[in-house]
Amino acid sequence: MTFFRTCSFVFSFLAAPLFMYLQPKPSLPATSGSVIPGEAMLQPRSGHTATLLPDGKVLITGGMKRNQDFYRSAEIFDPATGKFQLTGEMNVARVGHVAVLLHSGKVLIAGGWIGRGATDSCELYDPVTGRFTPLAKMTAKRGNPRATLLADGDVLITGGADHDTPGGVSSAEIFHASTFSFESLASMHSARISHTATLLQNGLVLIAGGRGDVVNASAELYDPRTKKFVETGSLCIARYKHTAGLLPDGKVLIAGGSDERDWSGALGSSEIYDPRSGQFSRAPSLHEARFKLPENAVQLPSGFLLIAGGSRQVEIYDPRSGNFALASGELSDAWHFMTETKLPDGRVLLAGGYANSEKATAQTWLYRP
Repeated sequence: MTFFRTCSFVFSFLAAPLFMYLQPKPSLPATSGSVIPGEAMLQPRSGHTATLLPDGKVLITGGMKRNQDFYRSAEIFDPATGKFQLTGEMNVARVGHVAVLLHSGKVLIAGGWIGRGATDSCELYDPVTGRFTPLAKMTAKRGNPRATLLADGDVLITGGADHDTPGGVSSAEIFHASTFSFESLASMHSARISHTATLLQNGLVLIAGGRGDVVNASAELYDPRTKKFVETGSLCIARYKHTAGLLPDGKVLIAGGSDERDWSGALGSSEIYDPRSGQFSRAPSLHEARFKLPENAVQLPSGFLLIAGGSRQVEIYDPRSGNFALASGELSDAWHFMTETKLPDGRVLLAGGYANSEKATAQTWLYRP
């Protein structure tokens, strides 16, 4: 069995229907910030991770060049020079994994696809030595899970898939950073893959959307105090492969994604979750429908949110007006499963992804507010 078949529901390396790109576009608003090309990565990557390190550099790990061609390699982006250099290799070649910066300054790498299925393997990257060290395994194999750093320094890991079916799993676990061990949790109320997990200002984690047997609109909250999931209001529109971003007032923007039609069901809609009411409400639409987005939309120093991927255009959400504006400049293609990382100086590194074939790109761009 090829990775194409195993993970087609995650990466869907299928050519997009032509009508997606022939739809008339709305009139363009005033631009907000600009996008310029950056230096290329050392290797083309899609489904990789990008993690801001304590010294301001960015760790890029794994991903794939093309179907069944996964990387153990990792590289470091230095914002001071704008260039990439190799660092140590992971112990496992993986794609669709998670990477979380721990309070210790080290980076937890967990799960993902390793070829013909998901893995429960984990490792720890030390920026001081540039090396990856194997850790104990997770309690379940997880391809394309979500990982959230909690206030106490532990990591919540939710969902993903462990088998050759379109749906995700409902299981979840905690990585204890002090002991490098994993603890199984009571399951979520819904099975999920390609959902979002957003740490709220009150310490709870909002889990929204994703796919179980079907793409769903359900949402729930994880409470670190009780270690349990409780249901909250439902999304206005069922979606997966979307993005979510925390706003300065504590609300959460949910945007884009797709319904069960995948390529032909990409969404331009957005909505807002209010933790006080526990409800979602509709918000203005994006200027272009897009899916296969980075899970977390970057919050800029201004409090605006950046949304990139799945389109040539980069959009900026202004929470004061509740509208989206387009950045000037554009990407070279509608790159899917790219990464976006806020740099210490307020710029955002956009890296990699794939367009309408299984081949990834090494291209990067820099967004300047």
